[in-house]
Amino acid sequence: MFDLFDSDESGEVSYDELMRAVAGEMNPIRKSFVGKAFKKIDRDGSGELEVSDIKACYNAKQHPDVKKGEKTEDEILAEFLDTFEAHHALKHPEDRDGKVTLREFIEYYSNISSTIDRDDYFELMITNAWNLNNVTYAKAVGMEI
Repeated sequence: MFDLFDSDESGEVSYDELMRAVAGEMNPIRKSFVGKAFKKIDRDGSGELEVSDIKACYNAKQHPDVKKGEKTEDEILAEFLDTFEAHHALKHPEDRDGKVTLREFIEYYSNISSTIDRDDYFELMITNAWNLNNVTYAKAVGMEI
């Protein structure tokens, strides 16, 4: 049972690992929002997010390390992109290549999703993070607005 929860095989079960094991996979509504966010970020339609894709959505000029001259904007953007790859790389280190696939993006948001109990709150988080104003929870589940 312990091995089922210890997904990164560290010998310890983190809170995130426990929540992910208990909550399971994201439901189709949540996956839909994550997919729409990925599609919006992947401006060239390559199926992979790269620094150039993130640059169009995330302004690193005001990051404290950039302002202090300690890091370049591209370094900050690469670190931001790596955040999405890191969760997937725990199980698949060979996939770490500086590009984020939809599978890796879903893996990242599956971990976040496991700690959010309501679909409408998850939708709000994704919508605000990626400015998906035209996509709403109500539309995804077919509710009248």
